[in-house]
Amino acid sequence: MPNNNLPGKVSIVEVGARDGLQNEAITLPVKVKVDFINALSQAGLTRIEAGSFVSPRWVPQMADTSEVFAHLPTHSECVYSALTPNEKGMQSAIAAGVGEVAVFAAASESFSHKNINCSIADSLERFAPVFTLAKQHNLRVRGYVSCVMGCPYEGAIKPDAVLRVSQALLNMGCYEISLGDTIGTGTPGDTHNLLATILKDIPPTKLAVHFHDTYGQALANILVALQHGISVVDSAAGGLGGCPYAAGSSGNVATEDVVYMLNGMGISTGVNLTTLVAASSQIFSHLNRPPTSRTMAAFLAKCNRLL
Repeated sequence: MPNNNLPGKVSIVEVGARDGLQNEAITLPVKVKVDFINALSQAGLTRIEAGSFVSPRWVPQMADTSEVFAHLPTHSECVYSALTPNEKGMQSAIAAGVGEVAVFAAASESFSHKNINCSIADSLERFAPVFTLAKQHNLRVRGYVSCVMGCPYEGAIKPDAVLRVSQALLNMGCYEISLGDTIGTGTPGDTHNLLATILKDIPPTKLAVHFHDTYGQALANILVALQHGISVVDSAAGGLGGCPYAAGSSGNVATEDVVYMLNGMGISTGVNLTTLVAASSQIFSHLNRPPTSRTMAAFLAKCNRLL
């Protein structure tokens, strides 16, 4: 059953600079990315996914991740992380001085084959050298599990499948598992059913949630996760992001919307909403498109009325 004693504090993992920007048609200059990440940090975000070390052939928007890390502060309370899908990516991350790395697997066999051209088992096997290097260099590894409630190829995903992959990643050495509703089809009922299964074997302190807002369910799903004792939430400034392998998938839940909701619930995030809106406005001006965050739109409209 849900734990109605909501957490007093939530840790937000800001994924806009990676999961968001990698899905934009425009490839932004290094300086723009660095300014964006610094602005997010100044807003009070202390966990920022700043890039990924993947093949530039597949994700050209992330080809300059090493340069981005070279320009980030080396002495900061903020942890700048990067996605490292294999040994080569991990070696590049270490050379760039990354503070934390992440690996990703899917709960759907079909999605795994479409996304990274291998089975779930093979994807986990590829991570073995990543964990070996992480241990040697004293780096923490975070795990992502995609398609935890729905897959564009298989439809609904059984919670037991998510549990198996999550447990495997924890056994390999991940300190935290982020459960991703990649195509945003999950509802509060689905979230409850998923967590009711996962939490039988994995404590909430080892879990985070990563919801896309395709059907407008992300905030409601986050509330259910909070009621189950989870206190780490992934989000993206302005609602950046999506999934290139899932047709119709919209962006991540907007950080502004998450912070606004949590503020209203008396839950601390350490994030200054006004400063965050300014940071998001900056990046969307470079992308030449409006944000999807309703909170951000309301803030900007209010500011315009006061001018």
